Amino acid sequence: MRAHDDMATATDSQQPGDARFAVAADVLRHLADPTRLHLLRLLTTEQDVSTLTDQVAASRSSVSQHLGRLRLAGLVQSRREGRRMLYRIASDHLAALVAESLEFADHAVRGIPHHHVERR
Repeated sequence: MRAHDDMATATDSQQPGDARFAVAADVLRHLADPTRLHLLRLLTTEQDVSTLTDQVAASRSSVSQHLGRLRLAGLVQSRREGRRMLYRIASDHLAALVAESLEFADHAVRGIPHHHVERR
């Protein structure tokens, strides 16, 4: 069993007042905007604002503002390369969450039955 699995099992019984729930709700709040969700999906590879703007249905100014919010929330990391600012998603966990949410949405939009978890 992986360390994450061990930790999840040990802490699953904690109450909703637990800090994990507050942090998770904050992350999900940031994911609730379609443009930010799209940006996070694209940021599995490092990209600049111009490249991102070409790929989303938003202005350069809007993309910059969304990236700023995501960076302040700790969901995106940035680094300067010359005059360009490059962005990337902050963690593999977040990338997996984004991918899973889009997979869930794809099932819903296309009418594909969702995968069910067996109850024990």
